[in-house]
Amino acid sequence: MEWNLQSAERLVAALRAGEVTSAELTDEAITRIEHDDKEINAICVPDFDRARVSAHEADLARARGEDRPLLGIPVTVKESYNIAGLPTNWGMPLHRDYMPAEDAVQVSRLKNAGGVILGKTNVPLGLQDLQSFNEIHGTTNNPWDHGRTSGGSSGGSAAALASGFGALSIGSDIGGSLRTPAHFCGVYAHKPTLGLAANRGMVPPSDPALPVDLDLAVVGPMARTARDLTLLLDVMAGPDPLTHGVAYDVRLPPARYERLGDFRVLVLEEHPLIPTGSEVRAGVNRVADALDDGGARVVRHSALLPDLTEAGLLYTELMFSGSTARFPVEAYEQLRTTAAGLGAEDRSLSATRLRGMVFSHRDWVEANNRRELHRQGWRRLFAEFDAVVCPITPTPAFPHDHNPDLLERRIDIDGVEYPFFDQLVWAGLATMPGLPATAVPAGRTPDGLPVGVQLIGPMYEDRTPLKLAELLEESMGGFQPPK
Repeated sequence: MEWNLQSAERLVAALRAGEVTSAELTDEAITRIEHDDKEINAICVPDFDRARVSAHEADLARARGEDRPLLGIPVTVKESYNIAGLPTNWGMPLHRDYMPAEDAVQVSRLKNAGGVILGKTNVPLGLQDLQSFNEIHGTTNNPWDHGRTSGGSSGGSAAALASGFGALSIGSDIGGSLRTPAHFCGVYAHKPTLGLAANRGMVPPSDPALPVDLDLAVVGPMARTARDLTLLLDVMAGPDPLTHGVAYDVRLPPARYERLGDFRVLVLEEHPLIPTGSEVRAGVNRVADALDDGGARVVRHSALLPDLTEAGLLYTELMFSGSTARFPVEAYEQLRTTAAGLGAEDRSLSATRLRGMVFSHRDWVEANNRRELHRQGWRRLFAEFDAVVCPITPTPAFPHDHNPDLLERRIDIDGVEYPFFDQLVWAGLATMPGLPATAVPAGRTPDGLPVGVQLIGPMYEDRTPLKLAELLEESMGGFQPPK
């Protein structure tokens, strides 16, 4: 039997039953990577020798009667996580050879759960793109169409999963960096509730690995099935032991419902700040139809939904307010001068990005207060609904675009061009208030490209969108391997 495209859940069962060993799974995964990754370029830092040692140790542990959640399961890790003994450079040539001394907290959790780390997956320069390419490690191609991106910034992880390079991966998300690659590559990902999973050690090269509470960014799981997302989230969830104590236990509430027909779902396909492409719209409607067929209550409009225009602008301000923290003084002052010249009537996303880059602390506090009002609005909405279904980006995976000036790039939506970064507003819908969101496959385009949607859930009720993802997988089908 070929194991490479099996779910982690199936592999755990096979290991427990003695059908296969971790050494065999690991060798098979390595062989596949060595054969197929020349075309995909998902694994930028292989760690095969240590993986084989870890697999052997996992088999010995199982023979002694040990049984941990991921014992013997081959996995990958986004390049941006520190792993002792491997370089962490975030694609930055200046830090090409930076070698951290200790593992990120999530890498430690993977290892403690028994995961066998095959290596690190590719990212964009500084994690600041919806594609995954950099001068050090090159370009990661979409397994479905090598002329298109696998997404970013966790694009290497999504491409690895779609290609059968390990059963699970861990990534991070601030602008859709888990969800967009999953959407582009036809796999699953979960952006947890803000602060649910500790992020220490997922840090730029040479920065100290501190237990910092990030404003928008999260770390989270990626997989080929919905149930595997839950399996990995249970390993990742929990605050940093440096700030909360080693024995701190996280008990997320159970999913609101176990049957598809019990869910109350709001379906969105239109955003006032950017059109939704026809192929993504079709994916949203396929999910809506599956919900309807399963007996769920499906609603297309609600007065309880927080204002999408204000949400998009507020997310953009908060997102870009931290982007210039390390800019040279001269460059920052030039941005301030340019922003001061904007007309008060200019409420475009481009203008909002520029204003956010030069936010004062007073500006940020005001924006944060407005965010709290949005959170209150979401609490009211989730008293009436259990999940919101909506796009992740307006299009399927787009062709590689390596224009170094990201502000000059354009995204083609049904033949009309829009500023490249405008497509972030859908990802920001969950990111700005810190809500959990699960990316799920929603079929393919007429050209065969994957399309995904996100299921946004109530804060700290991550198991509700995860359960909905599982039920949709049963009714619609889930991951299908590229040919």
